[in-house]
Amino acid sequence: MRVIKEEVLALKESSLYAERVKNNVFPVIGEGSHSAKIMFIGEAPGRNEAKTGRPFVGAAGKLLDEMLVSVGIDRKEVYITNIVKDRPPFNRDPLPEEITAYGPFLDRQIDIIQPEVIATLGRFSMDYIMRKFGLDDVLASISKMHGRAFEAKSSYGTVAIIPLYHPAVAIYNRDSKNILMEDFKILTQYK
Repeated sequence: MRVIKEEVLALKESSLYAERVKNNVFPVIGEGSHSAKIMFIGEAPGRNEAKTGRPFVGAAGKLLDEMLVSVGIDRKEVYITNIVKDRPPFNRDPLPEEITAYGPFLDRQIDIIQPEVIATLGRFSMDYIMRKFGLDDVLASISKMHGRAFEAKSSYGTVAIIPLYHPAVAIYNRDSKNILMEDFKILTQYK
């Protein structure tokens, strides 16, 4: 993981590198247990995450923490990261070329941690992970896929892919918090 961090720090080819330097912020590599059963993958860091270099520490992070508590999972026992390791300006969605640039780092993190479950947070991470694990044929909109488990083969064995809405959805639409809480219950099968 240290090597991955050093490589991301030196990734000058990424358009987001200049943003990082200009704003004097950090890339967000990930945090948590390197032997986690469950790995959460978001899309890209937000402002609070870039300031601290830690994933999911802002308002969406508080909701993620609340959902983890609701299903009896300790945040220290999981691994949390994003596909894109640097913050896109104005919290915009990650661009395809940014996902392409940072995706190989995520792939290596998955190979190191070897999670039994990959819970994607949001449509960009869902799309990337479903395609990575050869589940293109079942890929649909996140509104159709959220809260369900899909079995996939990895280099280290079987992995369950669980698409979830990004916790930020509940910040903008309070009604969706109940859906998120309900969807998180599927994770209790894998604790």
